Amino acid sequence: MSVKSIFGILLTLVGLVGLIYGGMDLTSGGVARASWVYLLMGGIFFFSGISLIRSTKDAT
Repeated sequence: MSVKSIFGILLTLVGLVGLIYGGMDLTSGGVARASWVYLLMGGIFFFSGISLIRSTKDAT
């Protein structure tokens, strides 16, 4: 595994945690800006991690 794929997995996991936390905060009645920020940043991290994993070619 290369460093790029490990970083892509890490970005994906952080993004997933952000999406879950933002979704839970939003559904629990919190309509604050923080829940939207968690959702937005989680989405950015998640999709950039997925994109980085897909673009990385492992030469094994």
